[in-house]
Amino acid sequence: MEEHVILVDTSDQPIGLMPKLEAHEKGVLHRAFSVFILNNEGQLMLQQRALHKYHSPGLWTNTCCSHQRDGESNLAAGKRRLKEEMGFVTELREVTSFIYKAPFDNGLTEHELDHIMIGQYEGTPSINPEEVADWKWMDIEDVRSDIKEYPQRYTVWFMLIFEKFYEKIQLL
Repeated sequence: MEEHVILVDTSDQPIGLMPKLEAHEKGVLHRAFSVFILNNEGQLMLQQRALHKYHSPGLWTNTCCSHQRDGESNLAAGKRRLKEEMGFVTELREVTSFIYKAPFDNGLTEHELDHIMIGQYEGTPSINPEEVADWKWMDIEDVRSDIKEYPQRYTVWFMLIFEKFYEKIQLL
């Protein structure tokens, strides 16, 4: 079954559905989410995107991200995808949202109204190799330094979120 994304206006009001790939080909604004999981030491769980992903393969990013399904709440979508990608579920809370547009070298464009969620987890994930190549815990300050020194290692949206919402990511 082809996955669809929820097209939205700049106020996050749904205006239709579109196949995910088509939305990325056309650069149409759609709803998305990014989950940030921290542990008791304040470390952030990062994932490395699977090497066969159609954009940003092999890059490091936040714990998980994806798109809400029609009729699915932001938090329910975050929990679903966290389970699908990282193999666990934890409580999440939404901290903010923002719109970004980022073209990729392959002709696709991310144009998303991204809902940022945070949660806490102390275990070891059971990653889905179809979605995730690797994972690691990293101190927030080390992430910030590494992004400045090696931006080519990270996804565009992760760097944007980290730059804009650094303070909110730390507050659990």
